[in-house]
Amino acid sequence: MLENIWSSIDIYLDHLRFARESSPHTVANYAIDLAQFAEFLGLQGVERPTDVDARVIRSFLREMVGFGYSKATASRKLSAVKSWSAFLRAGGNIEFDHAKGVKGPKLSRSLPRALSREDAARLVEEGPEGDRACRDRAMLELLYGCGLRVAELAPLKWEDMAPLEDRMLRVEGKGEKERLVPFGRCALEALDAWRSVEPPRSPYIFPGSRGGHVTVRTIHRVVTAAAARVGLSDVTPHTLRHSFATHLLEGGASIAVVRELLGHESMLTTQRYLAVSGEHLRVSYQAAHPRAKGEDEHV
Repeated sequence: MLENIWSSIDIYLDHLRFARESSPHTVANYAIDLAQFAEFLGLQGVERPTDVDARVIRSFLREMVGFGYSKATASRKLSAVKSWSAFLRAGGNIEFDHAKGVKGPKLSRSLPRALSREDAARLVEEGPEGDRACRDRAMLELLYGCGLRVAELAPLKWEDMAPLEDRMLRVEGKGEKERLVPFGRCALEALDAWRSVEPPRSPYIFPGSRGGHVTVRTIHRVVTAAAARVGLSDVTPHTLRHSFATHLLEGGASIAVVRELLGHESMLTTQRYLAVSGEHLRVSYQAAHPRAKGEDEHV
């Protein structure tokens, strides 16, 4: 039996790394969430996994929301706790999985925010500035032009899009699942410009300052700074991903194609973008469906 919260978390993280072969990004997120949970338990005087019950887990969620975390973030932290608890129960280290029945905060069904086509173009074309403008333009072109998650963009290598002229990008998404995503002429020109300014000194397209690839935090800063320069607020890398999907649907792409390009597991996730493009869909329906036409258009 595991007597210590921290040691049980270390064993679970090793399970993610070696048994499940989770990505370093996934393991890091679980480590952060479970460390916060362990620190909270310590303040509550809970030191052993067998002493963790539903009451203390709910208290942890209230503490996170009260501290200022969003409900979505608190729900993600609960998922980490549930996965850890289920692992301990499966290994016989706890008798009851008290986390299993705990419900997360009720999430609002807010629609994804998308930029207008004009604002997206201004952000990508006018936002980059200074010594790193070529690099930042290439980042923004790939985020908006390919709908990449920020964690997918950071580790991209030049070999992932070889030959560059084919304009196809191999992306490793969630669960280490690969997908192919095409990119357009604007992204190709931006990548060519970046490569001419910064000849590849690393396998990564966007190398970091200490070796390896650029950090997710750096990409966030690039996006927010570029948005601020063109007068846009509350823009994140995920805003560009939403804009990518919305503009594809408005341009006539099928939801099945958009799902494949985004790397969504479920069609339901992709269908959220239909509401964003609702006006376009209404106009298309009225123009195309025989039962949507006015009386004077009936044969």
